[in-house]
Amino acid sequence: MTRLTAFGQTDKGLVRAANEDAFVIADLVGGDLGNSVGRFEVGERGVLLAVSDGMGGHQAGEIASALVLESLERSMAAQGANEPPDALMARATSQANRTVWEAARYPGREKMGATLTALFIRNKTAHIATVGDSRAYLLRNGVISQMSHDQSQVQLLVDRGVLTPEEAKHSIMRNVILQAMGLKPDVKIGLGRLELRQRDCFLLCSDGLSNKVEDDELRRVVLTSSSVQNAASALVALANQRGGEDNVTVIVAGVSGDLPAIQADEPLSGSWSVLRQFDAMTDALS
Repeated sequence: MTRLTAFGQTDKGLVRAANEDAFVIADLVGGDLGNSVGRFEVGERGVLLAVSDGMGGHQAGEIASALVLESLERSMAAQGANEPPDALMARATSQANRTVWEAARYPGREKMGATLTALFIRNKTAHIATVGDSRAYLLRNGVISQMSHDQSQVQLLVDRGVLTPEEAKHSIMRNVILQAMGLKPDVKIGLGRLELRQRDCFLLCSDGLSNKVEDDELRRVVLTSSSVQNAASALVALANQRGGEDNVTVIVAGVSGDLPAIQADEPLSGSWSVLRQFDAMTDALS
């Protein structure tokens, strides 16, 4: 049996008047856990963790991120008995996109949208879906790896060899994303699958954190914190200490239970599969 301990926190930061970020931690048997620390056994229906960063102004971004997560959780909870997890994630994400797109027809909500990074854990496997530039990281055996692939203008330039990853971090275009939930009736979803290992730890966040804190700093804070709650709170505080110009949201989750131990020489590629990747060179133009 896989066990999961998770905590999420969101903060409007020090500059923004409102918080357009949102997150969900949901046991798909027991329901939404809100922002409390969740400790539970992962059942056959699984557990959903997700972060969404809204955009649109006039509270439209706040509406968009809320709609994304409400629709996603509802669709995931209504899963078919034999529906493969990857297909379930793709269908639920597409439905959430359609929900926001239809809601954006109302006056004052035009062009509202949101990012989405979702982690679905069922049995001994994690499934990750990405739209936009909110991120999912894995900490395994002391190493941090970004599991999501940013769907952003700077990532496009990195993929083309125009910018180095270091230059991308400081580019004035780093907040320009190539797609978001709700801007079009259909969306290109990045999908991946990970076979879990004992003591794997996940970190999901909005760009209010990833734009302020380097990957190695994320790693260090999580590894030196006494609990997932302390880790999440420390990361939010760190983003605010560095200016807090944006909303910041983070979920930290650790797994344990009846899982294989990580081998010292085991490459991440041995347990990680990219099922569908947003191709910044082609998908951004379609």
